[in-house]
Amino acid sequence: MFGMSERVVILFVASVVHGIRKPPELKRSAGTAGRIFKSEVKALKEQDSQGSAAGSDMWSLALGSAGTKDPRAPEGSV
Repeated sequence: MFGMSERVVILFVASVVHGIRKPPELKRSAGTAGRIFKSEVKALKEQDSQGSAAGSDMWSLALGSAGTKDPRAPEGSV
């Protein structure tokens, strides 16, 4: 799509617009975001490998204890 010369011109214009100090800051924040994303993916894989027990505990905490009825619910509803 773009040749090498077009890419160089685009990068040059972007560096002039954003200033000289921005590229290192952008690289640093992209690296931090990448590390956070990688650690979250690893945590999700570990949680998934532990089985659905952890997931059911999460749902029971979110929905309240299983088998109990909401006292505000009308009669005949669960």
